[in-house]
Amino acid sequence: MQDDTTAPTGGVDWATDTNEQCIVDAAGAVLKRANTVGDAAGIRQLVAAFTRHGVAQVAIERPDGPVVEALLSAGLQVVIIAPRQVKHLRTRYGSAGNKDDRFDAYVLADVLRTDGHRLTPLQPDSAQTLALRAAVRARTDLVQTRVALCNQLRAHLRVVFPAAVGLFADLDSPISLTFLTRFATADAAAWLTHRRLGAWLAANRYSGRTPTRVLLERLQTGPDGLHGGDGAAAGHTTAAYVATLKAVHAQIHALDTHIHEQLALHPDAAIFQTLPRAGVVRAAKLLVEIGDARGRFPTQAALAALAGAAPSTRSSGRHHVVTFRWACDKKLRDAVMDFAGDSRRASPWAAAIYDRHRAAGKTHQHATRILARAWLRVIWRCWHDHTPYDPARHRGAQRLLNTTA
Repeated sequence: MQDDTTAPTGGVDWATDTNEQCIVDAAGAVLKRANTVGDAAGIRQLVAAFTRHGVAQVAIERPDGPVVEALLSAGLQVVIIAPRQVKHLRTRYGSAGNKDDRFDAYVLADVLRTDGHRLTPLQPDSAQTLALRAAVRARTDLVQTRVALCNQLRAHLRVVFPAAVGLFADLDSPISLTFLTRFATADAAAWLTHRRLGAWLAANRYSGRTPTRVLLERLQTGPDGLHGGDGAAAGHTTAAYVATLKAVHAQIHALDTHIHEQLALHPDAAIFQTLPRAGVVRAAKLLVEIGDARGRFPTQAALAALAGAAPSTRSSGRHHVVTFRWACDKKLRDAVMDFAGDSRRASPWAAAIYDRHRAAGKTHQHATRILARAWLRVIWRCWHDHTPYDPARHRGAQRLLNTTA
């Protein structure tokens, strides 16, 4: 292979069905353009062209997928240039800045040629982490689906059966969905008496603390819904929502079991599960979004910046502004903020940081970001050293304990 400073560079504009390929030489002249089909044969053809021209590095907009896997397997370095960056880089080559797959492939290849020394090659995570990531992200998607379905069911019931909305603590709880399966309409629920409702609750192992008479009162005093034929027709829609929610609940539970198993076998599990209130799902989410490729984050500042926990500073002349960092990995930010926001309930050190900044007038979101930045320094050190979190070795936590003792 040629020396990296003189070797041609490649760019791939990835698409669902086809891939645009461009290869440029050290002077920026185009050596090859091609549009290959996105199937296995097309990907082999794309990789073969890079190899034949002596390409050492390839730029692409996404960090995963069959194209990336094929490039890495062929021994090529893959450099990720995000779509947002490509959008701004188009104006480097023309004022129009129009989106064109063929042109974007050239932009990727040429920017890699001119600025490759500023870009970091992709550091792929282990297969174990990738498998866990797929399960964790699928669970997150299903939880969002569950919330959306529950909101749709609530809006539907407010019209056709309003008394069922506030009957139990959560509309999508198992007891609530079981109730709506049996009593999908206001007419069906009108059959209930204190004795009948009590027998039904006992048969379905209701463990709530709300007395039967209170539940019955909620049904009988709630707003009136649809009755007769209209109510029966609306009951079919209710049944459809309930059946779908039950199916989503079942799949979330199945993924929970799978995530528990996968996390228990992961070598980095202890690093994240020892964090306060991390549990299993939250620890797994932190693990998969940070990954296990240590070279990706050589410093804790790099991790904080990608997680959106470090502020963005803009300075020009006398103008100096520190603002919220919008450009970040949203999934990583969500995982870190979720953990940081809840950690203060179990960690006096975290609570002290959060309370201090809230007392200084910062919003909940701002104080949580500051706490997340502090936690990321701790997490990065544990992650980098392959060491579980130990409050006894956490100097910040110990200083707080010593001052309050």
